[in-house]
Amino acid sequence: MLYRTMPKTDEELSILGFGCMRLPVIDNDPSKIDEDKAIALVRDSIDRGVNYIDTAYPYHGTGMGTAGESEPFVARALKDGYREKVKLATKLPSWLIQSREDMHKYLNEQLQRLETDCIDYYLVHALNKGLWETLAKLGITDFLDQAIADGRIRHAGFSFHDNSVELFKEIVDAYDWTFCQIQYNYIDENNQAGREGLEYAAGKGLGLVIMEPLRGGSLAAHLPEEAVEAFGKADDSRTPADWALRWIWNHSEVSVVLSGMNAMEQVEENCRVASEAQVDSMTDTEIATVDEVRDILSRKVKVGCTGCGYCMPCPAGVNIPQNFTYLNDFHRFDNPATKQTAKYVYNMLLSAEEKSSNCVECGQCEEHCPQGIKIRDMLKEVTETLSN
Repeated sequence: MLYRTMPKTDEELSILGFGCMRLPVIDNDPSKIDEDKAIALVRDSIDRGVNYIDTAYPYHGTGMGTAGESEPFVARALKDGYREKVKLATKLPSWLIQSREDMHKYLNEQLQRLETDCIDYYLVHALNKGLWETLAKLGITDFLDQAIADGRIRHAGFSFHDNSVELFKEIVDAYDWTFCQIQYNYIDENNQAGREGLEYAAGKGLGLVIMEPLRGGSLAAHLPEEAVEAFGKADDSRTPADWALRWIWNHSEVSVVLSGMNAMEQVEENCRVASEAQVDSMTDTEIATVDEVRDILSRKVKVGCTGCGYCMPCPAGVNIPQNFTYLNDFHRFDNPATKQTAKYVYNMLLSAEEKSSNCVECGQCEEHCPQGIKIRDMLKEVTETLSN
């Protein structure tokens, strides 16, 4: 396992972090973590050298407004001496904050849920323009100063979920952050904070933690045949996930890449790549190959959903991420049989309540979407494209 020093600290962090947003679950219920399997994955990754574990207040819950099961699970997974081996990261649920007192309330609750006295890396979660304006007025920076001073957190950061690079720079400049977390992969090089934000934050001395390196797994599996062929021509020993991760670790600005590993073979592969990937190690030919695949995928992907689930639960019961998965599957492949399969699974595997046609257009989902997707419009397209 390779390590990089987090700027502003003397801490060596594994370049691969374990993200606990997509743990294995029971009966496709995100609130029911398959605990035995998930603990084995987390501990095996730590045994292999991973020392950064990331979770958040709503992960593996029933919606953004309630506490999920991920934080308590992490507390249990890190028993038996594993807590001392890692740096623990979680996030203030910024959308629930209505007062300075709320900031303290949720942090204290998270400390209890995680069964720890101190959170190593604490992020203000999912910042966008509206949330940042609210939190700034409520004194978020003073709160972070106090939490660091009294020892409840060690390092303060934020995760960014907006499409304005200028807003990102404003937030970077507003406080003496240790680090920030952004979505970055070879598809999103110019989306959200993008490369410009990556370089700006690094230039200000912040560490960079990367989320969605595989875009919810879509860059690891089910790629169009021509994309797989492009990778294979360059190096047939590498998987698409290997290519995607190496591309990110090629950047010197990156401190940690989070991966939501939910199978042992993913842990094994990701740890292997993290033991080999070096800064500036990709050749011009390899970078050109990634550029070629980016162009192929950009033409194919209909909706940029990563499956993060921030839009859920839908008050009407629509399974928004799954609807978008089927729509992307329909458009990503040119094979008529694959298109027919996408239509079949949409019509047969989703209940009437879960289908896009059940959307009542309340707009609640769009308030939380990190990708800024016009979800109501896209659900109409799902219905038009996939309904029998």
